[in-house]
Amino acid sequence: MTDHHNHSSSDRLGLAFALNLSFTIIEFIGGALTNSMAIMADAVHDLGDTLAIGLGWTLDRVGKKEADDGFTYGYRRLSLLGALINGAILIIGSLWILTEALPRLFNPQMPDAVGMIWLAILGVAVNGFAAYKLSGGKTLNEKVLNWHLMEDVLGWVAVLIISIVLLFVEWPILDPILSIAFTLFIMVNVFHRVTQTIRLFLQAAPDSRIAEETRGKLEALEHVAEIHHLHVWSLDGERHVLSAHLLLDKPISSETHNAVKTAVKAALEEYAFAHTTIELEQSAETCRDS
Repeated sequence: MTDHHNHSSSDRLGLAFALNLSFTIIEFIGGALTNSMAIMADAVHDLGDTLAIGLGWTLDRVGKKEADDGFTYGYRRLSLLGALINGAILIIGSLWILTEALPRLFNPQMPDAVGMIWLAILGVAVNGFAAYKLSGGKTLNEKVLNWHLMEDVLGWVAVLIISIVLLFVEWPILDPILSIAFTLFIMVNVFHRVTQTIRLFLQAAPDSRIAEETRGKLEALEHVAEIHHLHVWSLDGERHVLSAHLLLDKPISSETHNAVKTAVKAALEEYAFAHTTIELEQSAETCRDS
């Protein structure tokens, strides 16, 4: 099941990369033919998206390598690195779009509306299909890349609306207004994703509720007097890790020791941790990590 999920993740990212690269080339050609600076600017932005998706795809594939002596937890956190880099690229790209769009509020230019309509229809179709394929992704990397594509879809919807309106009225200022609105919308959502990714990089708990609940369940187990050094963090936003020291209330036999370990396993089963490390300490034992 896990291998199928990993294969699907790589396939989705690979397809998104191929579609974006192909359409970016079409955009540069179309922008030149329609003499549309808006489309040329979007082509540059899509080029950044293509590079980001290619990076995310590469890191996603490398991240599936098995653990070794150098990376004892494996390479899953490379996917998280991809999410952080892609989020940064998207924010920087959005800021660049704003710097291009704001001056056009004061100096709008009329583009070739008919040519823009055909490019917009193609843009919505290509980027929409790629975004749909990535929408089923579970990792933060795929989710951030999906926002890259959603930004493109919304941008092309704006171009399509503007193009149709410009066929009937000469209001070129609509182009920068809608571009700014969509860009700000995307930035707010991507900022949330980037903030979450940074938290995971700093080994914050993926959800504070998990730490609270697991502590309560472990403290409720028979023979467990105290819990310390409880740590919950995530490899990539999807696979979580837990470690804890459990101080027992009295010296116990090997049979009871095994029973406590079995109870711990049952208590944590619903959380599906990728890795768990539980140390049982006898009542008279001094914790070596104190």
